[in-house]
Amino acid sequence: MNLLPAIYAISLEGYMLPCLNKQLLGVDCPGCGMQRSVDLLLHGQFLAAFQMYPAIYTILPLFALIIGNKIFNLKVDNRLITGLGIASVALILINYIFKFIH
Repeated sequence: MNLLPAIYAISLEGYMLPCLNKQLLGVDCPGCGMQRSVDLLLHGQFLAAFQMYPAIYTILPLFALIIGNKIFNLKVDNRLITGLGIASVALILINYIFKFIH
């Protein structure tokens, strides 16, 4: 069964939440771009997803490991989860600072 046409038909554009920080204060929040990045990933645009929100490639495995560890009792090494968490925070902060510089 080929799910590719179904994935391409899914568009998250109509379901994306607006950034309250941007609406009220006029500046992006550290999470701005994450929803669009997931949408780009679903449509196979991996480079564009990274350019939109670089931390997406550390956040998704981090969430998968945490959920797998809690729900399915996978014996995931906490050092891996900690490392992915630190990498995610670092990428989010670097991207956020880079947005303000450029």
